[in-house]
Amino acid sequence: MCRCFESIKLKDGVFYRLKWHQKRVNKAFSACFPNEEPFSVSEILYSYSIPQEGIYKCRIVYDVVVQSVEIIPYVHREIHSLKLVETDLESHDFKLEDRTGFNDAFAKRGDCDDVLLVKEGLLTDTSFSNIALFDGEKWVTPRLPLLYGTNRDELLNTGKLTEKDISVLELKKYKQIALFNAIIEFGEIVLDTSVIVQK
Repeated sequence: MCRCFESIKLKDGVFYRLKWHQKRVNKAFSACFPNEEPFSVSEILYSYSIPQEGIYKCRIVYDVVVQSVEIIPYVHREIHSLKLVETDLESHDFKLEDRTGFNDAFAKRGDCDDVLLVKEGLLTDTSFSNIALFDGEKWVTPRLPLLYGTNRDELLNTGKLTEKDISVLELKKYKQIALFNAIIEFGEIVLDTSVIVQK
């Protein structure tokens, strides 16, 4: 059976992007449990005692029903370098609990802090985040990521990012790379593209 999860940001008592997380849960149910009614993300979260200060990661693991909910303090990751790693992972509209493929790719990072995944010559994501690249004028994000993140969804819908196929060969055209996910806001981790290791 398909088993999925959502990681949701909680900061100072406020949940972020609930509508986008609900949209992704709905997609998971359509794909994996088409005869079942999706649960309400907000109802699940607000049934718990919520910390009112600090940043937390709220992890909901589910299949046809919610299996577990964790609310844990968020620990910031230091990322200063990325290694290009080829992958054949499949793209998904939702987050599968089994992250073996991502973990295997992460293990190939060498001396770098994380991997920058490449599929069929195109950039996709890191092991834990979506990406965007800056060409000096605008920020673009890969058209075909491995994971269609909620933050990415919101940024595209508000016009802050545009989609584009970005090949490895085009990397030299870009000055900066931003890493972001449901917990890390766009702009919090921005690196010069010179920190990307190609071999």
